[in-house]
Amino acid sequence: MEAQDSSESERRTTADRGVERTPDDRAAGDLLAELVAIMRRLRGPDGCPWDREQDFMSLRRYTLEEAYEVVQAIEDGDPRALLGELGDLMLQVVFLAQLGAEDRTFTIHDAVRSINDKLVRRHPHVFGDLDVADADEVLRNWEAIKHQERDAEGEPSLMDDIARSLPALERAQKTGKRAAQLNFDWPDAEAVLAKVREEVAELEHEVQAGRRDRAEEELGDLLLALTNLARHLGVSAEVAANSATGRFERRFRRVEAAVREGHVEQTPEAMEIEWERAKCALAAAEQRGEPDADHVEDQ
Repeated sequence: MEAQDSSESERRTTADRGVERTPDDRAAGDLLAELVAIMRRLRGPDGCPWDREQDFMSLRRYTLEEAYEVVQAIEDGDPRALLGELGDLMLQVVFLAQLGAEDRTFTIHDAVRSINDKLVRRHPHVFGDLDVADADEVLRNWEAIKHQERDAEGEPSLMDDIARSLPALERAQKTGKRAAQLNFDWPDAEAVLAKVREEVAELEHEVQAGRRDRAEEELGDLLLALTNLARHLGVSAEVAANSATGRFERRFRRVEAAVREGHVEQTPEAMEIEWERAKCALAAAEQRGEPDADHVEDQ
């Protein structure tokens, strides 16, 4: 009887929100329910010993790994891999929700209900009467609503809900974005560039003085300033750093292969020349739209 009441309430809520559920939506819901049941069985008395040993803390690494693998599949442009990685990430969500159900703190129903309510609440231009001019206004409204929610929940600082476990560059950029909500910010990218130059000078001073601890602090200040520059430029510092690392790796692989095959001497000068060749070849491959630039032959 309770399940029937819950289902009727869900249907009323869905209808009130103007959301139409298709047969595919219902099928997806059935499959999610099956996944929840499978996880409950795995955690049960006759389930899997490994799954039964896991807790919230032990699942942190797997959740992070799966999230990064989703990002990798996106960056690789591999929809088949993305499909599989999304399933793996969904497993972590269901696994964590099962632990919450066992602790009687929350269930998968609570988690889904929470995000449904949040999406409706933060999209008044879709589910309410608010008019917006463009995507920028949507983002401003989103942040304003988040600010109201934090005030209602009694959060004393804009920094309180920034996860400390975020990747360092992402956390730094988000911190700067929050500070800007209080107008604690540089007026434009040029002003941030001046700060970056200041931090570079301070880092150079500490490096020349041989003060490693102070150099580490100044390097951190420089990285923080660079994330603020990224924010003012409208790019993600995390994505930019990952992209640069990917470019370095692709170029290095070509240099490494040339050295191992005996085509290039293992000297800084010879490898630098090969590096420039790899850089040009990979750039040309990217311009031609070739999906796997790692294996493009030199022209």
